[in-house]
Amino acid sequence: MDGVTASKQPIRSLRQRLIGGEVARTILSVWSWFTFGFGMLLWLPMVAIVRLVTPFDKGHYWAGYLFRKLPVVHQHINPLWTFRVSGKIPTDPRRPYIVVSNHESFVDILLISHLPFEMKWLSKAEMFKIPVVGWLMSLAGDIKLTRGEISSATDAMKQCADRLENKVSVMIFPEGTRSKTGELGKFKNGAFRLAIETGVPILPVAVSGCHTALRPKDWRLGYSTAEVRVLDPIEVEGMTIKDIYLLRDKARDAIAAEIDVLRAELAGRSTRG
Repeated sequence: MDGVTASKQPIRSLRQRLIGGEVARTILSVWSWFTFGFGMLLWLPMVAIVRLVTPFDKGHYWAGYLFRKLPVVHQHINPLWTFRVSGKIPTDPRRPYIVVSNHESFVDILLISHLPFEMKWLSKAEMFKIPVVGWLMSLAGDIKLTRGEISSATDAMKQCADRLENKVSVMIFPEGTRSKTGELGKFKNGAFRLAIETGVPILPVAVSGCHTALRPKDWRLGYSTAEVRVLDPIEVEGMTIKDIYLLRDKARDAIAAEIDVLRAELAGRSTRG
């Protein structure tokens, strides 16, 4: 699904000329951060109410689904960013997958949240300590991981398995952290071990364009057109623990190939604009 038609290409190019300057970017960044912070304050009681009135929802699907709509609303009031969703979107939102993606920027999280199904995010423990943000993540049922602690990793995988059992997908960045160069890093084994142990398929996802949306050590946002593309799921039926590396490399190769395709497509759209 392409969120921008060919007829809008000249408009997008004009927007870039108008708002791509340093002064405009600074003003719009202040606006975007303010509205995002206000949105979180607005969303907090709404997510809390949904969590309270859905005690039957063991996987906290609906509380998380509402939380993930905040980035969707924010993107519409942020003129610096244009997000697209494409690929083979699962037709059944309650068919659980272990979603894996490359990780260019913090903005990847906001972009991937545009996918039309809920997933629980495996996130570093520090995120849960941030006021409002951490409270929302806890209410949504996201999963905390303390890096370097074996007991935390074990508990996190148990929680992932619980969400999957309750028909909610989980989202894991197998690189473990954001890429500093923009290039795809090595994948860790955790997501793929979880897939084989639970029998849940891997759903590879490729993102591109987010590295310009928010650059390292710069609080100001950048003008960016970014896209998330869902690839074919990888079934794990019949696989054993011995197949972890095969599964990991298959997912990484699929994502790496699609990143090249996405970058070429985004560059082509920019040139045509």
